[in-house]
Amino acid sequence: MGTLLANIVRAVRIYLYNSFISKIPIHFIRLPLVRCYVILGKGSNVLPNVKILNRKFKRDFIQIGDHSVVNPSCLLDGREARIIIGNNVDIARGSWIFTLEHDPQSNLFSSRSGDVVIEDYVWIASRVTILPGVRIGRGSVIASGAVVTKDIPPMSIAGGVPAKVIGQRTSTLDYTIKYFPLLDT
Repeated sequence: MGTLLANIVRAVRIYLYNSFISKIPIHFIRLPLVRCYVILGKGSNVLPNVKILNRKFKRDFIQIGDHSVVNPSCLLDGREARIIIGNNVDIARGSWIFTLEHDPQSNLFSSRSGDVVIEDYVWIASRVTILPGVRIGRGSVIASGAVVTKDIPPMSIAGGVPAKVIGQRTSTLDYTIKYFPLLDT
């Protein structure tokens, strides 16, 4: 009975977070509560309406490095494996990062999972979907609407469904992201 009660309490907590707390538009009120579910680096921001899935309630299942930003309407799925986001990463609106999916070859509709690693200085444009087990290399750019199913090499520009390398980034990556709007929805 104790395990059932604990699971119910966890489910209610994550429901309350995603339904109410994540909608608080003021970062200095919202971010301490985000830290209950995510390891959040110095100078990083998780904007309103970011949905967090963290079934095990282990903060290290979703790790965000320093000076990174996750914009509104994103999904961070840390249910079975880890999401590790590096420093100076910009994840634009409406992007989804999954660590769990169903195996289409399974006769029993089994699931499969894998860590998602996003290295430093990556820019993920709007409405990108990243599937389990993917590593996005340092300095890469993922174009809007891409579906990332395989690893992306460092300093690449990738786009499409499924995402493939379509160019190379030549930036010196000499910037620090600082994005804390007073109110944002």
